[in-house]
Amino acid sequence: MAASSSYSLIPGRHSELGMEYDDKHTGAAKTQGKSWGIFICWLLGNGCLFGFNGMLTIEDYYTYIFPKYHPTRIITLAYQPFVLVTTAIFTYHEAKVNTRLRNLAGYMLFFLSSFGVIILDVLSSGGGGIAPFVGVCIIAAAFGIADGHVQGGMTGDLSLMCPEFVQSFFAGIAASGAITSALRFFTKAYFENSRDGLRKGAMLFSSISCFFELLCVLLYAFVFPKLPIVKFYRSRAASEGSLTVTADLAAGGIKSRSNPLAEEAPAHTERLSNKQLLHQNMDYALDIFLIYILTLSIFPGFLAEDTGSHSLGSWYVLVLIASFNVSDLIGRYLPLIEQIKLTSRKGLLLAVISRFLLIPAFYFTAKYGDQGWMIMLTSFLGLSNGHLTVCVLAEAPKGYKGPEQNALGNLLVLFLLAGIFVGAVSDWLWLIGKGW
Repeated sequence: MAASSSYSLIPGRHSELGMEYDDKHTGAAKTQGKSWGIFICWLLGNGCLFGFNGMLTIEDYYTYIFPKYHPTRIITLAYQPFVLVTTAIFTYHEAKVNTRLRNLAGYMLFFLSSFGVIILDVLSSGGGGIAPFVGVCIIAAAFGIADGHVQGGMTGDLSLMCPEFVQSFFAGIAASGAITSALRFFTKAYFENSRDGLRKGAMLFSSISCFFELLCVLLYAFVFPKLPIVKFYRSRAASEGSLTVTADLAAGGIKSRSNPLAEEAPAHTERLSNKQLLHQNMDYALDIFLIYILTLSIFPGFLAEDTGSHSLGSWYVLVLIASFNVSDLIGRYLPLIEQIKLTSRKGLLLAVISRFLLIPAFYFTAKYGDQGWMIMLTSFLGLSNGHLTVCVLAEAPKGYKGPEQNALGNLLVLFLLAGIFVGAVSDWLWLIGKGW
């Protein structure tokens, strides 16, 4: 069966990396454990940004102890170069990288960085000053290196599986923002009237983040690789010439062996180069790049510092960040409704470009509008960000072989992170004429 490269050419019997299945068992392997896989992907997506979102969500604490350093903007800029460079290096070498070690190293670094936030605060006794702020920036850079390991690695790995895994992973990334916002509301409200309450709430929040990152390490290391559906897709990718899944298969109890089809029909395991893949999918790469330039030029810096004072007081910024995060999460589930899922390449590009009308909309709303209009605009920013992200990342890998899907997933995440970096830099343009 030529269409399914993990199988021999004998109808009815398939030799998959030393494991034999008949047609009935193969069909079962493609679906067995799918629900658990979707849920675990959602948790792993949460872990991909839970720690760093935590740093952004306690920005009211950092703004209080570092009032002169624009922590919301500086922390984001300290994070971005490291995630971008790390992802670029892995994208260039993706065909030879051990995906399992890459992702485990990333999740471990997420855990250690979250723990570092607590240790730094304890050592500095919650004080301000340049030294603790440099420490915070170093931790943000470590989060960036961890994200460079995980986001591209997981996206590439899941791209060679079913689209629902990609959708669930990126929904989990958005959910991390929504969950961190909800937890921050709770900790702020609970400790608001207590002595040193802002600090206590931030540290409780960081402790929760630390525990969750450790959970992600355990799930990826011991649970996810043993799901039948995951073993099936990784086995198929290995038979198509992928070298990145060997360690994952071993963790799932499958010993890979050389694919006889590679010798009998070399074209079977040939794949398009990264350059060819990028040429064929330049519109998707441009889509994801522009989506995040626009989003990060507004969120979180503009929302945290340039929207004025309103009746919600110190809660206003938290409400705006929560509005974005919840709407972003909802947007990432909308593509599950086929009637509103964008699949047209031209339609996606048009929708992405039209979002830039939000820049003048935010400018005039901040200057003349009230908080209700700002919350509505922020919600639309998040909704469109989530919806378009999933549409692009779920559609692009279709029709390619496993190794090509892995490579394309890495390439698209590189453009996504490049968009985030350019957007974070562009966010400083809002400060023109404000005396800093």
